Amino acid sequence: MADQSDSQGESLVQRACRFATQAHRRIDQRRKYSKQAYEVHLKSVADIVATVSDDEEMIAAAWLHDTVEDTPATLEDIEHEFGTGVATLVSGLTDVSRPIDGNRAVRKAIDRAHIARASARAKTVKLADLIDNCRDICKHDARFARVFLIEMAALLEVLTEGDRQLLRRAQKTLEKCATQLALPLPPPVLAAPIEGTLDASTMEREFDKRQQRTLRTLMRSFTAQDVAEPLRSFDGELEASGIAASMGRQGLLVAGLRDHGAVAGYVRSGGLGHGRGSDHMRRFRQDQVIDGGASLADVVLVLTRHDYCFVRVLGEVVRVIERGDMQKPLVRMWLFGFVTSTEMLLRERTALRWPDESWTAQMSAGRLAKARALRDERRRRGQECQLLDCVQFADVAQILLDVPEEVLAFGFDSKATVKRAIKEFESLRNNLAHAQDIVTYDWAQIARMAQRMESYVDAA
Repeated sequence: MADQSDSQGESLVQRACRFATQAHRRIDQRRKYSKQAYEVHLKSVADIVATVSDDEEMIAAAWLHDTVEDTPATLEDIEHEFGTGVATLVSGLTDVSRPIDGNRAVRKAIDRAHIARASARAKTVKLADLIDNCRDICKHDARFARVFLIEMAALLEVLTEGDRQLLRRAQKTLEKCATQLALPLPPPVLAAPIEGTLDASTMEREFDKRQQRTLRTLMRSFTAQDVAEPLRSFDGELEASGIAASMGRQGLLVAGLRDHGAVAGYVRSGGLGHGRGSDHMRRFRQDQVIDGGASLADVVLVLTRHDYCFVRVLGEVVRVIERGDMQKPLVRMWLFGFVTSTEMLLRERTALRWPDESWTAQMSAGRLAKARALRDERRRRGQECQLLDCVQFADVAQILLDVPEEVLAFGFDSKATVKRAIKEFESLRNNLAHAQDIVTYDWAQIARMAQRMESYVDAA
């Protein structure tokens, strides 16, 4: 068990509550439908867990269960603040699928297999999470509820080791919601298609092939090895104090440790004490190591969960990436290309859906007048352009993503999510244009948007 209180007398649960609340507030995350502060959901999950257990690590994990997935906090942050027990629970509750793994059904199957391997304690927290989410979704979004109930039914099959009382409660909640919405419960399989999404043939007709190739090339042009730094390593049998001194002289925050000649784990500069280096070694987590040819989107995903992303070349870990490396010019070029391609993509899809400028009917008279004035001014300067090229990005995005099929095709699940994504996109674009710190201010946005773009590329 982790230390139950800090110097000010706060319990483990109180510290977890404060940490999670602050982390989600920093990115202004809110409940999708009610717009309530996100801690409302976290408190509900923690309260549900508390009805069946007084295990403080479980209740703390309930507060923290979305922190690594949704905020800049990493599993190492959780371990540092709350101990290995809580970090292990949060790790089990954090989705591991990536956009490149496939469509929503495939990704949900991967995450289902991940939670199936988690402990009974983690499964109990997951049951509480499902109960609260089920109530909220079924109350506010009958359309998406059809998808969610199928996925929830499949999850319940692998959560049977969780608390029996919560398992029964989750099953009853699912059945109640299905009855209220007059939705028959289909067999619990994750491969069910999402109603309203575009099938592959429609996608191929609607998307311009050249734009697809451009976007796919962009997403694959830069790799992990392009931004990684060499990982200095030491023999694990060396004295920890000597390793610490050497790391200090070289300004190293992290270094690899060798076991029988091969790098088997790592140490951080502040984590070395007495004894041998191997006494303080952290083993690489499976989702913390990627191949040198992995995409930058894969790097972003790892750094969303961990402080360090380790890069494997020819089967051995030899390089490392931290978040600060994502400020490098190459990464900023990649992100700016991402921003530009996204704008082009949205304008293209708008033109395809509403040909002959019929999209103008979707705009307010004032915004349309500004676009026409800009077009006229550009033409006066000899710059030939279309009216749609003169519409502000936010206006184009709002027009297109007001269509339910487009919302789903781009990987969103509600209009509220769309509005937040547009705001985040503009923040990232502005910070890139003005050479501002994108890691501090836009990390959560970068993580979400990189995942959506990977998902879109695969779908296309």
